[in-house]
Amino acid sequence: MWTTSLRAFLLLMRLRWRIVLSRALCFLTLWIILMPSVKPADLACGLIATIVATHMSLRLLPPAAGQLRLGALLIFAPHFLAQSLLAGIDVARRALHPRLPLRPGTVVYRTGFPPGMARNVFAIITSLLPGSLPVDETGDGLVYHCLDVGQPIAEQMADEERRLTGALTSGERDG
Repeated sequence: MWTTSLRAFLLLMRLRWRIVLSRALCFLTLWIILMPSVKPADLACGLIATIVATHMSLRLLPPAAGQLRLGALLIFAPHFLAQSLLAGIDVARRALHPRLPLRPGTVVYRTGFPPGMARNVFAIITSLLPGSLPVDETGDGLVYHCLDVGQPIAEQMADEERRLTGALTSGERDG
């Protein structure tokens, strides 16, 4: 079993060396950050842990056709953090204001993301929009519970989808 796993791992390394290398570097960096001090003997253990973690990550989350574009993701991050803060403020304001009108309900947003990783990321990001929470999915979209269906929910979702699409390469977006 060990040799079969090692052969599969080495084959995958040859096929997708960039992905394997980037994951391995991330795991090794994380290991080094978590260690109080790095000695040569400790580094050997870290390398073994890195190989095992990289192997398991490739088995549990195989590389997708698309990838994140780092520059676009860095541009997206401040928007994401601002939306997160606004969502918290909006929900707190609604919870503490006794006369704030609420019109709760559900809205279906038909997304261009196919079921899978990109749609899941989109659902996570849009869960932080003020007053909306994804609760289900349909074949071509997501169902959101909203605190106020009078708000421009679909327009907000379309804006978030456009922004996220900019951070993903085409393989992740269209399937």
